[in-house]
Amino acid sequence: MNSEQFLQLLRRDSFPEPVEVQQAPKGWLGIHEHPFEVKALIVEGDITIVIDGLSKNYKAGEIFHLEFKQPHAESYGPEGVKYLASRKQ
Repeated sequence: MNSEQFLQLLRRDSFPEPVEVQQAPKGWLGIHEHPFEVKALIVEGDITIVIDGLSKNYKAGEIFHLEFKQPHAESYGPEGVKYLASRKQ
C-alpha cells in the first residue's frame, strides 16, 4: 500500500491525519498499551509487534493495527523503522 491509499483508508475509517514516527535501529519497547487505537503504514525499515505471544513482522508498504489499550511489545529492525501513524481516541 502506498501513502495515498493509506490516507484514503484512514478517511474511510474516520481516523485523523497521521504523524510520522521514527524508531532507532534494533530498539525495542516491552509490553505496553496506548490510550487510543492505531493504524500505521510502514514507510521504511521494519517493526515486529508481539500481541498475546504472537509475533508479526511488518515491512515497507504494510499496515499494522492496534486496538484501544491493546497490550503489545515492539522491536525494530537493523535499519530502525519509519511509519505514518494515525491515532483515534
